[in-house]
Amino acid sequence: MILITGGAGYIGAHVNKELHNEGYDTVVLDNLSSGHKYAVNWGEFREGDISNINFIDSIFNEFDIEGVMHFAAFTSVGESVKYPAKYFKNNYKNTLNLLKVMRENNVNKFIFSSTASVYGIPKNIPITENDILNPINPYGKSKLMVELALERELKLNPNNFKYSALRYFNASGADIDCDIGEDHNPETHLIPLILDVAMGKRDKIKIFGDDYNTPDGTCIRDYIHVKDIAQGHIKAFEYLNSFDNLDSNSNPNTNSNSNLNSLTNIFNLGNGNGFSVKEVIETCEKITGEEIKKEVVDRREGDPSILIADSKRAFDILNWDPEYSDLEKIVETSWNWHKKCFK
Repeated sequence: MILITGGAGYIGAHVNKELHNEGYDTVVLDNLSSGHKYAVNWGEFREGDISNINFIDSIFNEFDIEGVMHFAAFTSVGESVKYPAKYFKNNYKNTLNLLKVMRENNVNKFIFSSTASVYGIPKNIPITENDILNPINPYGKSKLMVELALERELKLNPNNFKYSALRYFNASGADIDCDIGEDHNPETHLIPLILDVAMGKRDKIKIFGDDYNTPDGTCIRDYIHVKDIAQGHIKAFEYLNSFDNLDSNSNPNTNSNSNLNSLTNIFNLGNGNGFSVKEVIETCEKITGEEIKKEVVDRREGDPSILIADSKRAFDILNWDPEYSDLEKIVETSWNWHKKCFK
């Protein structure tokens, strides 16, 4: 059974469904501070917080946990700037609680929901996993601190700990069957904000700067469908499982986690294609058939002009291949979910 922390949230819920479709048993742990109970339609559910070590331990005692996929984190960049201690406590310190309980219960497979925010303002485009890590806000810093903790855990216990950290770019889209979708409160992601305008829930969409060094002056981002992110987690888990099947009599350099070093454990998940804010708005207009009112306002501090992933490592090592790389398809799934749930 796989434990999914934060499995009632946007990405965790989609991962839970994909695991169910692949035949895995799951248990979702979520405190419902930002997740939704209605999104947990598969597996077991336990409500609680990973700040409570005894509660985490009770989950491991109740279920035969094979591995952990960890999504329980605060994710608002703006909020992290206002309340950094909140983010460091929840995103970093509470993750250490989880790792401690895993260690005590001899559970050694860990998939971490990381972020492209660990790169900060990149020097190179597309961004590779080898590029400089320089997060510019407490959210990104808290995620990087967890990555470093995982690296440390591996060095301390190289033969009995396996992990992958997945740095994804702009998670987007919704479940193809409209069972689950993007439902943040408050909403901060571009596509659902635009769709709110199309539905009349908002008057206009704000464009934060149109004087960037890009073809149309607006920021360019790499949008990756949430189903493809979910498949990336399953591929990463299968990758970790593959090390369990190595012959113990084979070369000692290949039958332990010496092949699972901190470099090859980290994977970008992105499409490798960038779309500007204006292009996303135009695509939403095409899919919805509605004109989107917009207003250009000042830039947000720290917004890079372009963020595009190089995901070759995930392609080569995990055999991960995004299925929904077309922006129109991403927006279409989001629009279908919006029409079902927010009208």
